[in-house]
Amino acid sequence: MVNPKRKILFLCTGNSCRSQMAEGWARALRGDVLEAYSAGIETHGLNPLAVKVMAEAGVDISGHRSKHLDELRDIAFDYVITVCDRAAESCPRFPGKAKVIHHGFDDPPRLARTAATEAEALGHYRRVRDEIRAYVETLPPEI
Repeated sequence: MVNPKRKILFLCTGNSCRSQMAEGWARALRGDVLEAYSAGIETHGLNPLAVKVMAEAGVDISGHRSKHLDELRDIAFDYVITVCDRAAESCPRFPGKAKVIHHGFDDPPRLARTAATEAEALGHYRRVRDEIRAYVETLPPEI
């Protein structure tokens, strides 16, 4: 008997950057064992620099859109991973068996605000993208 894929939600404040990158990596790297989603406690739109750095790494998230957590309320998640501190603090209770885990990552848009050039800004996005990839590569088994 084949084990069903584990349903995993990456939750962030605005579902514009970190959670989108995590969903993209999970689909690309762990799609054989995970059914990945992302959402926010708010919606801020898809961050174009996140799309750009993910495309550089060979993962297309340009078709993603910023989703509010309420849009996914009928999905029985196995795991909910908050990827930012604000989402961790505001994370609602999930019915059923969902295990909530916090694994925070720096906020590339916030870091990039002080960048003098787009190249410098992209460096922040690339670093966080790579950190998220490294984390996603460990999922599962012991999320």
